[in-house]
Amino acid sequence: MDDVGRTSAGRSFRCISVKTSRRPARSLNRARSNAGAGAAATGLTAPLQQVERTYVRERERGRKWSYFAGCDYFRLSSHPVVVQALQRGLEQFGLNVAASRKTTGNHELYGKLEAVLADFFGHAGAVLFSNGYMANLGAAQGLRGEFTHALLDERAHSSLFEAARFLDCPVLEFPHRDAAAAATRARKCGRKARLVLLTDGLFAHSGSTAPLAEYARLLPRSAHLWVDDAHAAGVLGRSGRGTAEHEGVELRRWIQTITLSKAFGAYGGAVLGSERCTNRIMQRSRLFAGNTPVPLPLAAASLAALELVKGDSRLRRRLLFNASYVRAALREQGWPVGEGPGPIIAIHPASTSAAQRLCRRLRAAGIHPPLINYLGGPGPGYFRFAIASEHSAQQLDNLVKAVGEGQ
Repeated sequence: MDDVGRTSAGRSFRCISVKTSRRPARSLNRARSNAGAGAAATGLTAPLQQVERTYVRERERGRKWSYFAGCDYFRLSSHPVVVQALQRGLEQFGLNVAASRKTTGNHELYGKLEAVLADFFGHAGAVLFSNGYMANLGAAQGLRGEFTHALLDERAHSSLFEAARFLDCPVLEFPHRDAAAAATRARKCGRKARLVLLTDGLFAHSGSTAPLAEYARLLPRSAHLWVDDAHAAGVLGRSGRGTAEHEGVELRRWIQTITLSKAFGAYGGAVLGSERCTNRIMQRSRLFAGNTPVPLPLAAASLAALELVKGDSRLRRRLLFNASYVRAALREQGWPVGEGPGPIIAIHPASTSAAQRLCRRLRAAGIHPPLINYLGGPGPGYFRFAIASEHSAQQLDNLVKAVGEGQ
């Protein structure tokens, strides 16, 4: 199936797949055609199967491509230790508790995972949710009425936009990563305002980070920071605690939300904060009360993944080295690559021909083109390369060469 995107000028283009000599059966062609029509109608991309940790296949028995997309930054979703923990959990606990934790669905494994998360990230408490998106929504339900005004980065993740609506207070957007503008809006709220600022820590669309130190310096001391650290958790900071640790800032009042489906390769989300904050969320969030929690085998896999991230700093060093190498090489080739510290590298072609050329070069080099449309991205169609700790030097060099020749 062809990849379709748009350039900064708004013109559409099609990234043509490499043709093969094998012709599938007519019925299979028809099935693929129907699947493609359904994907076009829903906005879904062609199905991919990850193989050998850093590759994907587009179709059954299709060509294998190097994979520089997604968010499995350490490839822990296929790590033998994590997979074995999942299998043992399935044998020991079954698949699902099939009930809310406030009825009959609580289990000691959930409490253990929350305690490990709170300790790892340096908070007094943690609340587990089914995924990172729900963590933001559930937190907002529990904290409704706590704040008089919410300040929101205009390019924050969509889950933060949804969460802000649940806070039941005026929401003031401010320009992307602009601490001075956020402070100006804060002053307009009045001296008695109870403020919360919502932002991503590491922005998924660009790889840039929020200026948390500037927010802490310019906002009133009573203000809270709410940091969605989905892409920084496990990745940034000396111990992997996220954006605040990376920036070396100690935040006085803050809420940190994370996902377990990215760096940790498992599934689930969590809200981290003070004991009062997390207790309030458990008590008042309807989403927490009415939601079936993460399946226990995945909770067991998350615990195993956390131990790997805590115990092997080489994963993080290797990931950041790989990303730094690619970022520097692309910058030498003249690409306007940002200064982000993490594994996300975004490239927005200047023209239709440049985008088509890059698509062709990537496919010719055996690389799946990560051409996406994503909320908050630099344009309606751009390449988002996600570097992993497990990419080989040959894969990285191949990527750099293909992108350079495609400019």
